Amino acid sequence: MLHRRLGTSGLQVSALCLGTASFGRETSEREAHRVLDVFADAGGTFVDTADLYQEGEAERILGGWLAGRDRDALVVATKVFRATGPGANDGGLSRKHILSAVEASLRRLRTDYIDLYQTHVWDALAPLDETLAALDALVTAGKVRYLGASNHPAGQLQKAVDLARQRGGAPYVSLQPLYNLRHREVEWELAGLCRAEGLGILPWSPLDGGRLTGARSLTTGPHAPTDLGRAEAVLRTLDAVARDLGRSPGQVALRWLMDRPGVTAPITGPHTAGQLADCLGALDLVLGAEAGERLTRASRMPLPYPYDLLAEFRDRG
Repeated sequence: MLHRRLGTSGLQVSALCLGTASFGRETSEREAHRVLDVFADAGGTFVDTADLYQEGEAERILGGWLAGRDRDALVVATKVFRATGPGANDGGLSRKHILSAVEASLRRLRTDYIDLYQTHVWDALAPLDETLAALDALVTAGKVRYLGASNHPAGQLQKAVDLARQRGGAPYVSLQPLYNLRHREVEWELAGLCRAEGLGILPWSPLDGGRLTGARSLTTGPHAPTDLGRAEAVLRTLDAVARDLGRSPGQVALRWLMDRPGVTAPITGPHTAGQLADCLGALDLVLGAEAGERLTRASRMPLPYPYDLLAEFRDRG
């Protein structure tokens, strides 16, 4: 499997990342281990989880599998934020919660260190300096190798990048945002920020929760489209391109995302080994310029203010 640098860091990760959000929910422990085996046998090295997935059960399942593997050959990512109990300090990005949460994740994962530790969402209550100091302390202690962010607005992410630089502390090296053919909001600001600052982009829900494969109706589940006409047009174009290439829509959607500027590795979330096998087919797929442009045109999003105004002035040029 192809490996890519995570942003401008020295860390190499597989070009597809295996997400574990279904472990312990749709995916049993036995099937989860099968999925992990298939992924590793295909050359995959990058696995992402979070302490909130099934209240830590996904981390525990992954930890059981890791115990029988060469730990240093794998890149394990997890995330911190979700409340883990009823107490006032059982969630968020305070120093107290971060330092307790990392220990709980290490226990569940049955490992001495986490390769990529990510703040799951921006915390409007915790001082940013406190959060970054706590994260930097984990890197210094060797419990964490690299730091990443997820679901952060552009302004707050830029503040975090700048403050870490001013402090001389460990920086964020990645951003994990919602990004797929139907959700391209990340391109308005965040993608450019990541490229400018050297952060690798790790898209979550690259298949839009199964909608881009036909496994889920467009109108059900979280992030259901409000503009149904645009969503249907995206699916029609995706299906047409997939037929022309003799590939599945999921493989085409993943490949389009893998080829987007700044993207390091989409985070696939297969429930079964069979679903993973289809995802792996994206690795050797060559879209070509014409097919890629068809998908990009069909999935273009209407710009809100001020991006529409800025585009108008830019086009007047």
